[in-house]
Amino acid sequence: MKKNHPIYNLRFGLLCLSSLLFSSSYNMLIPELPSYLASLGGSQYIGFIIALFTLTAGLSRPFSGLLTDTIGRKPVMIFGALVCVVCGFLYPVLVTVGGFLFLRLVHGFSTGFTPTAVATYVSDIVAADRWGEAFGIQGVFFTSGLALGPAIGSTIKLYYSYEILFYSSSAMAFLSMVLIFKLHETLSERLRFKMSMLKISRKDIISVDVLKPAIITFLAYFAFGMMLTLIPDWSDHLGFKNKGSFFMAFTIASLTIRFLAGKASDRMGRKFVVNIGLIILFGSLLLMGILQTKFGLLVAAGFYGLGMGILSPALNAWTVDLSPKEQRGKGISTMFIALEAGIGLGALFSGWYYQNNYENIPITMYACAVMVFLGLIFLLFRKDKK
Repeated sequence: MKKNHPIYNLRFGLLCLSSLLFSSSYNMLIPELPSYLASLGGSQYIGFIIALFTLTAGLSRPFSGLLTDTIGRKPVMIFGALVCVVCGFLYPVLVTVGGFLFLRLVHGFSTGFTPTAVATYVSDIVAADRWGEAFGIQGVFFTSGLALGPAIGSTIKLYYSYEILFYSSSAMAFLSMVLIFKLHETLSERLRFKMSMLKISRKDIISVDVLKPAIITFLAYFAFGMMLTLIPDWSDHLGFKNKGSFFMAFTIASLTIRFLAGKASDRMGRKFVVNIGLIILFGSLLLMGILQTKFGLLVAAGFYGLGMGILSPALNAWTVDLSPKEQRGKGISTMFIALEAGIGLGALFSGWYYQNNYENIPITMYACAVMVFLGLIFLLFRKDKK
């Protein structure tokens, strides 16, 4: 059946465009949130900006995986986008430190739901021997949002206000949701939603089939939590006017390699490509700590983008490879739980160690490099079962 649905069709195009708008909607806030929280009097809670967001994202993954496999892919995607729409309107309303942190907690449900269903939808409409390529293409759009979002967000704040920034975030998410409504559901045997579906057991939380790529995902994305937390302040310290410059360089580099990396993982194997990505990622984090200049940060960002661009489609495809067909949502949600745990703990660690002392930032970069090195060691000595 999938042979009748090649990668390059309108359905896949709409999904990719929706992914771009969705990732832009919440990432456009990232560069300005530390200064916004400081304006509310909560500068000591900078590490919670990302940590709270990823906490609920991670906690909601088992539910999103289960619901993706039962009520359908579309409802789960729509719910995540709707959370972004609502939160964007509430940030200007809840203007206390407690209110802001509460919204960061709620906002995390967005990435806890939508990406799980999107990845599952991709695996539904693309043949298995082209999953790496498909995730590479979809990742190009999603990652474009990672770059465009911060750049657009910082520009809006530069010329307008925090309120306009938050409302723009809602508008992006709304457009993403409109595109999802245009898609056809791919789950053939759907169930009507019942509250009892939210009662999950331990076996519904983690798919043991995908633990290996999940562990690598955790170790690799620990550094990303540090980036989201400290790079805005580090960029300001080095003299960047636009705090989204790092993310732009990182994403441009990532975009140049994702498509080729995805195809390479289809032909050369997931583990081989993942190893290459980890090596480049390790080197980029060392450079980031050593080259403490504007130019040096952009160079390191480029290598970091290459590493992540190689890793992401290979890890996604590897996860789907190992997931039973009827439990793909669960398998993908497990991988994303590891991703959110890595980002959240990376954000907490970096925010705790930073303490508004710029001299501590390079040390956090070296610590993240150690985490990536552990991933290389894990792959080297962990043998696959036949």
